[in-house]
Amino acid sequence: MARQKGLMKYIGTIGDVRHFKIKGQPGFYAGMVGGPTAQQVKTAPEFERTRENMNEFGGCARTGKSLRTALSQVMSKMADSQVTGRLTSVMKKINLEDGTEARGYRKVEVSTQRQYLIGFEFDKKLSINGVFNAPYDVEHNVDRNEADFVVAAFNPAELISAPAGTTHFRLINALAVLSDFSFNPTTGNYEPDDAINNELNVVEYSAYIPLNAPYAGDTISAVLPGAPTLANNVTVVQCIGIEFFQEVNGNYYPFASGNCLKFEDAF
Repeated sequence: MARQKGLMKYIGTIGDVRHFKIKGQPGFYAGMVGGPTAQQVKTAPEFERTRENMNEFGGCARTGKSLRTALSQVMSKMADSQVTGRLTSVMKKINLEDGTEARGYRKVEVSTQRQYLIGFEFDKKLSINGVFNAPYDVEHNVDRNEADFVVAAFNPAELISAPAGTTHFRLINALAVLSDFSFNPTTGNYEPDDAINNELNVVEYSAYIPLNAPYAGDTISAVLPGAPTLANNVTVVQCIGIEFFQEVNGNYYPFASGNCLKFEDAF
C-alpha cells in the first residue's frame, strides 16, 4: 500500500488509484481500486466464508459498542482513537471460543470468557499502573450489583505520575453490565441475551484529592441502579480510573491528557 507524502491532500478515487485516510494515523494513503463487487460478496458461493466472518465480526462490533455505550460518560477523556477496534478484537477472541453454534453464528459469550476483558486499557499508550502506583483492591458483593474500589493511605506526590500543573486528581469506580450476544435468525442480527440489563451502568468519583498532601485512603462504592437481579448470561465489568485537574480560585479544570481507565475486574 502506497503512502502519499506530497502537499496535495484529497480522499477519493482518481482512475484506478484510491486515496484515503486511516483513523488515528498521520498522512494520506493510496491503493489500487479492485476486488469483488458487493453483490458477489453477498451471493457468490466462493465468498461463503467471507460472509460468515462478516456476520460474526458484526456481532463482535455490536457487543463492543454496548460496552462503550455503557461507559460513554467516562470514555471521552480516557480512550485513544483505536479503542473501538481494539475492543472489537477482544470480543472476536471471545467469539472464537464458542463451541456450540455453527461457524458464522457463534455467540459472543462474554460470561464464560471474562478473562479476555480484565486488564484492557482504554489508552494503549498510557497504562493506569504506570500512572497510579498506590496500594488498592477491588471487591464486589455476591449479587454482583455493588462493587468497591478500596484505596489505602498513601502519599500522592510519590506514587502518582501526574501531568505538569496538576493540583488535584479524582479516582473513578465504574460498573457496566454486558450481556452475552447471540445471533437472532428472525432479525438477522446479533442481539443481547438480556436486553433489559444490558448497558446498565453507574460511575462514582472520589472527592477532589490534593496531589501534594498525604491521602488518608477511602472506599469508592458503586451500586447499580434498581438493585437488578443478574443471571449467568451477563457480566459486570468493573473499571477503575484516575483523572487530573488544576484548581484555580476554587474551580477545578480538567486535563485533556494523562487520564487513565482500565477494566480491573469482570464478574
